[in-house]
Amino acid sequence: MTHHITTAMEGQRVPEVTWPLREQDNWVQLSSNDVFQGKTVVVFSLPGAFTPTCSSTHLPRYNELAAVLKKNGVDDIVCLSVNDTFVMNAWAQDKESDNVRLIADGNGDFTRGMGMLVDKQELGLGQRSWRYSMLVRDGVVEKMFVEPQKPGDPFEVSDADTMLAYINPEAAAPAAISVFTKPGCPFCVRAKQALSERGMPFEEITLGSDASLTSLRAISGRETVPQVFVDAQHIGGSEELEQWLKQN
Repeated sequence: MTHHITTAMEGQRVPEVTWPLREQDNWVQLSSNDVFQGKTVVVFSLPGAFTPTCSSTHLPRYNELAAVLKKNGVDDIVCLSVNDTFVMNAWAQDKESDNVRLIADGNGDFTRGMGMLVDKQELGLGQRSWRYSMLVRDGVVEKMFVEPQKPGDPFEVSDADTMLAYINPEAAAPAAISVFTKPGCPFCVRAKQALSERGMPFEEITLGSDASLTSLRAISGRETVPQVFVDAQHIGGSEELEQWLKQN
């Protein structure tokens, strides 16, 4: 495994490359200048689409914190991986990634230029990116968070919360809110409207497709919807939510 100096690229320009990408059944050429010029961009790079940590934690949390990062001066959030463009497009459809731009560094040119290409042949993955994140202002790397040299796939410093804390230590991450609903339920609509009016993003868990009555009973102890949860606290139905919103 190659050794990296954690701040090797700080103060330097990102590599200039052109990525051939597949967008809506057409090939397009995206240059790194288009991505970075005149913008403040957060980049996080990972070993591969669909791999466990990348799918469960790394990408979803950047997606979740995107609004707060953008409020704090970030123009774009880019997820980079040495995968082909078809794989990255499939992953984008499969994952919560609406607020993140996924770029396939298929030939590894950008990753190699960053000094982050590592050999994962023992896993049958060939050359891949080491996991890291960075803040890039107008094409110049201001700050890098590079995962430590350990066996496996460490994930300790390149996460979204670490990046947000660097950009603005005072910034508050949004509450984690889940709402159990079912189709055609007016009280569910009311609860979702109440949260939207407050600008509070939430995840909707729909009975019948995302969860069953058993899950609802197991988690909330109730059988009626909506059931609202905020940061591991069970708030209750739409009326209880309205009471809670008045007090918070």
